Amino acid sequence: MTNLTPGEPAKARSGGWGETIRVIVEALLIAVVIRTFLFQPFSIPSGSLIPTLLIGDYLFVSKYSYGFSRHSFPFSAAPFSGRIWAAEPTRGDIVVFKLPKDNETDYIKRVIGLPGDRVQVLDGRLRINGQPVQKVADGFVEDRDAFGRVTRVPRFRETLPNGVSYHVIEREGDRGYFDNTVEYVVPADHYFMMGDNRDNSTDSRDLQSVGFVPFENFVGKAQIIFFSMDEGTPAWQVWRWPTDLRWNRIFQKVR
Repeated sequence: MTNLTPGEPAKARSGGWGETIRVIVEALLIAVVIRTFLFQPFSIPSGSLIPTLLIGDYLFVSKYSYGFSRHSFPFSAAPFSGRIWAAEPTRGDIVVFKLPKDNETDYIKRVIGLPGDRVQVLDGRLRINGQPVQKVADGFVEDRDAFGRVTRVPRFRETLPNGVSYHVIEREGDRGYFDNTVEYVVPADHYFMMGDNRDNSTDSRDLQSVGFVPFENFVGKAQIIFFSMDEGTPAWQVWRWPTDLRWNRIFQKVR
């Protein structure tokens, strides 16, 4: 900011290109700080968390919820390992994390298994530490099949041992590829992640593609949907907002 000389009439004075560049740099630094330590926006490109999150949802993820790791920083550039100011995730949280196999790709799933847990799926029923998780039929939702056709899919309400409750869908009933699994034992400092779209989610059940997720790879906790467009509608096409914007999802808390 340019200072005025004592006694000089108060009038606007241009700082020139130097002032403009300084303001831009300051704005960028503020944006980086907010993105690194507070909130980062993400969009949902796949249906692995249907019906909780839909393709075309845009949400804010809180970066401070579990403390900070190198993956909290842009390009995972921070030169340290582990987490600082760590806070343990709660079973049922929806979390953005870096895919363990490349430490670059952003995934979003629900925390199902904590360190030391035994997790298994038998006949489509989730079991944690030998006990079946409560699962109750709760109507139907619309989803797309493998050919892109809209179809009605059974919906269930699942309730974890800590009381966290949410909906899941079973596109293939109890005949899905991962509806019968081995018993997974979650290693120390790792978590078992699953999508709510149980027959269309690449998650910790697939040990080759995802597997157990190190706590260090957690980026943040999904908090709120701030924007949502129908699948296939780019957000920049503002002329389609009146018809394609999902008004009922805006500012909806992610649970």
